[in-house]
Amino acid sequence: MREEQDERPTRPDRPREKQRGRIVTRRTQMQTSTTDQRLLDTRGPSDWVHTDPWRVMRIQSEFVEGFGMLAELGPAISVFGSARTKVEDPMYAAAERLGGALVEAGYAVITGGGPGVMEAANKGASQAGGVSVGLGIELPFEQGMNPWVDIGLNFRYFFARKTMFVKYAQGFVVLPGGFGTFDELFEALTLVQTRKVTSFPLVLIGTAYWSGLLTWLRETVLADGKIKPADLEMLHLTDDVDEAVEVVRAVEQSHVPAGGDLSVDGLAVDGPNGDGAGGALPGGPPAQGPNGGPVSPD
Repeated sequence: MREEQDERPTRPDRPREKQRGRIVTRRTQMQTSTTDQRLLDTRGPSDWVHTDPWRVMRIQSEFVEGFGMLAELGPAISVFGSARTKVEDPMYAAAERLGGALVEAGYAVITGGGPGVMEAANKGASQAGGVSVGLGIELPFEQGMNPWVDIGLNFRYFFARKTMFVKYAQGFVVLPGGFGTFDELFEALTLVQTRKVTSFPLVLIGTAYWSGLLTWLRETVLADGKIKPADLEMLHLTDDVDEAVEVVRAVEQSHVPAGGDLSVDGLAVDGPNGDGAGGALPGGPPAQGPNGGPVSPD
């Protein structure tokens, strides 16, 4: 009698397999190399370094490094002005005095790390024994970090760099400069106007340089209804370094909402409408000093 054969398939030997993290692969799906080996041994195409997803990673790294470097900086003021300012220019000396005065008032000094006004402010801060920070930017014409920077970080992207200027500063002091200086100034004005930042003093040093701009803002932009009178109250104009530092301290300590009445500690930052605001702008009524007398912009 013929024996019945077992029709169940014979179980094959256990196939070889390979672990790829949490993934198991067998037979034709197995790779003979490891992930590290492929990373280190294979150069591959380089187009991916120019793609937008990779740029997002670079942008992220700039924010991470900037936040990490400045998170424990303490109170600081960002100082802006022209990289083309010569050492013999009076504004170079003013920026140097400003850097030292800000340190004496308890602030670190943040600049763009370049030459000119930036170098002067960093020099004054460093020589006064304070923290001198430079946030550089990659440009077609290389400038390099000035020698007075104690903590420096170079950025590829302007917007990441500008975030650091605002996030880690309690205010801006702006000396005469060009388009880059204007860019920082008007971005700060926009952030204060829209209440993205609050209690953020903005001081302009150099009445002869800035008066024309402020007159245009008042007589053209304000007169045409493009801004409100309170918007001009965000700016304080002076030639006096000590006054600039006092305005920064007064506004920061008062925590008065931006765009409001900035009369604090006897200092009035006046605007063109005469309601306790005007001496900061050319043509307005004089600001009131600690003893009730006028404060000269000189």
